[in-house]
This record gives sequence, structure tokens and C-alpha cells, in this order.
Amino acid sequence: MNIQAMMKQAQKLQKDMLTAKEEIDSKVFIGTNSFVTVNLKGTKEIASIKINKESLDKEEIEMLEDMITIAINNAIKEIDNETETKMGKYSQGMPGLF
Repeated sequence: MNIQAMMKQAQKLQKDMLTAKEEIDSKVFIGTNSFVTVNLKGTKEIASIKINKESLDKEEIEMLEDMITIAINNAIKEIDNETETKMGKYSQGMPGLF
């Protein structure tokens, strides 16, 4: 393979990687548990938090804080899984790239 063909292939790979990353960034991921639903953008920015008020007493605030944390972490795991699924093929042999 000549250098020009390699450069063309590298440019295509870069374009494909950017497209996959843009798809992830534009998607909304949902983390839920019994009291809380958190929507995170693919950029890991919180889009919204919804609390099921009917299921909550005033004394349960500490538990609610824990539930929010769990829901956010679940959504982040979804983003990481999607990133690995879509971007993993580009980073084989390059650990830590994403």
C-alpha cells in the first residue's frame, strides 16, 4: 500500500470516528431507579432530572440524594457502553483513547 492510499484510509477513519462521536454526543441516555429518572446527553451533561414525588416522604431526602447519584451513574455507564460499542473498533490496540 502506498503512502497516499494510507493517508486516504487514515482520513476516512478519522471522519468515521468523528461521525460516531457526534452520534453519541447528540443522543440522550436515561438512568433510572424507583424514585429518579436522569437524562444525560452523550457529552455527560445532565439534560434533566425527574423525581417521582408520590413515592417520596420528607424524611427520605438522603435516600433521594443517593438515588440521584445512582441514576446519574447508570446513565454515564450507558454513555460509556455506547462509546465503547461505536468507538471501540477505532481504538483497538490503543487503550485509553476514549
